[in-house]
Amino acid sequence: MTTLRVRDENEYEDLLAEWSDLESGLGMILGNPESVQQFAHRVLQYDRWMQGLLQRDPDVGLYLLFQLAGNSPVGYSASHALVCAVLCHLIASELLLPPRERDSLVRAALTMNIAMTRVQDELATQVEKPSPPQHEVIRTHPVKGAMMLGTLGVQDENWLDVVSRHHDDSEPGVDLRAMSAGRRLTHILHVVDRYAAMISPRVSRAGRSATDSARTILSNRTDPVGQALVRSVGLCPPGTYVRLDNDELGVVLRRSSKANQPYVAIVGTASGEVFAAPRLHGTAQGYPRIKAALSTTAVREPLNHYVILRLNAHPAQG
Repeated sequence: MTTLRVRDENEYEDLLAEWSDLESGLGMILGNPESVQQFAHRVLQYDRWMQGLLQRDPDVGLYLLFQLAGNSPVGYSASHALVCAVLCHLIASELLLPPRERDSLVRAALTMNIAMTRVQDELATQVEKPSPPQHEVIRTHPVKGAMMLGTLGVQDENWLDVVSRHHDDSEPGVDLRAMSAGRRLTHILHVVDRYAAMISPRVSRAGRSATDSARTILSNRTDPVGQALVRSVGLCPPGTYVRLDNDELGVVLRRSSKANQPYVAIVGTASGEVFAAPRLHGTAQGYPRIKAALSTTAVREPLNHYVILRLNAHPAQG
């Protein structure tokens, strides 16, 4: 296992602030795209910013991203876009997509809901079912989004095509290599969009556990995108909560070579009492193993994420 690349609490706070700033900056341009000069270039800059943060430490990046996405529905649209973009970036690498296809896919993920940013944020914080006007926005936002992006200067045809069709019925099990680039990228984003929506909380419901979401996505085992998603982030990605065989609570820290056996910080008792000093455990090394993933609502006491992440700086223990 590689060591943590956050050397001290200041560096941790800086990294957390960068992910938060990236998310809030993305929210600003998605919420007010007409007021953004050189919109397409700004999206490219956010994409590069995201890649830079992931390169520093992919597992810490995923941990912070899933903690940001899983703990509050506020600003849901930007949070969801960023989660989808990160997952698409990782899947593109796993599937060995050409760089141009990777760029189109990730930038489509960042902007796919541009025509319903405000409504998407409203839906995340309302208990009631969508109203008829909201339903109409949901129905029309893919095509309207692509039209908006074209007006804003986006000239990448694959980017526009994927945004316009990202809610079309997907085609699991089809050979990705036999698809056109547009259909291939649309299918990838469709799968990622569904997965990210499942794990994200709303006021009207808690987010589903990551494992439940992954199993739903993997219900068709012939779909290479779902398989690539699990290979990329694991059944329980860093930053997600789990219950172990001994009923203790844990939070996943770092992926391992086995998708279902990550490194975990054991943070609490079976009854939910949080330990003063969490301990590191490599589930690939033996008991206890992960019994179930948990939604974020299952852990009610606040955790010191810096202390938890620092466990990664030490050798794994059984």
